[in-house]
Amino acid sequence: MDHGIADSGEIDEGSRPGLLSRRSFLWGSAASLGISGLAGCTNPDDLLRAEAAKLYGPVPEEKFPIPAVDLSKVDPKYFRQTVRYESNEAPATIIVDPAHYFVYRIEGDGNATRYGANVGRAGFLWSGEAYVGRKSEWPIWTPPKEMIQRQPEAAKYAGGMPPGLDNPLGARALHLYQNGKYTLYTIYSTSDPETIGTNITSGCTGLLTQDMLDLYSRTPLKTKVIVLPA
Repeated sequence: MDHGIADSGEIDEGSRPGLLSRRSFLWGSAASLGISGLAGCTNPDDLLRAEAAKLYGPVPEEKFPIPAVDLSKVDPKYFRQTVRYESNEAPATIIVDPAHYFVYRIEGDGNATRYGANVGRAGFLWSGEAYVGRKSEWPIWTPPKEMIQRQPEAAKYAGGMPPGLDNPLGARALHLYQNGKYTLYTIYSTSDPETIGTNITSGCTGLLTQDMLDLYSRTPLKTKVIVLPA
């Protein structure tokens, strides 16, 4: 299958002049925000963005310092927040809802942490159950053979793209397995905020880097992942 993102071949993403970067690959292949009320004629989106800035600021202590998210490129409904979400699944279970561009982490007591996401484009969506079989910090990305056939320019990375801010997998990746075998699907971190709320990948699910750092830190190996039908 042509998934675009794989363990040794993972995601289609962006571009900078002279560089095969995240966007081109993608196209080719809050804790509760705690808003207590509105004052005067203040735009509620402005309040949400002000609170969200605390969640999506720079992360300079990382191996490759992560810049703040440009929140003007993200619909406020996709900001991380705690929501009511009734589920019989155990706490820590991850539920991907591609139809609404959300990823949920079940917290228990009818609550979940909700993250905005990008998801697979037409022809690459999938659904089912899996589990986190491997976790990667600043992973190497290698394009699958199918991607190289579609995008010959990706061949330069056949031996692997080094970790870094331009790497399509970004800072963290959760690799999804079924029955002991890698599915080629991941939940990964993206530094392209304008992709949140879009169908852009070859089947994988992307979260803003700061959201992925949060989810990754709270997700142990073997965590159950449910991908809902789109």
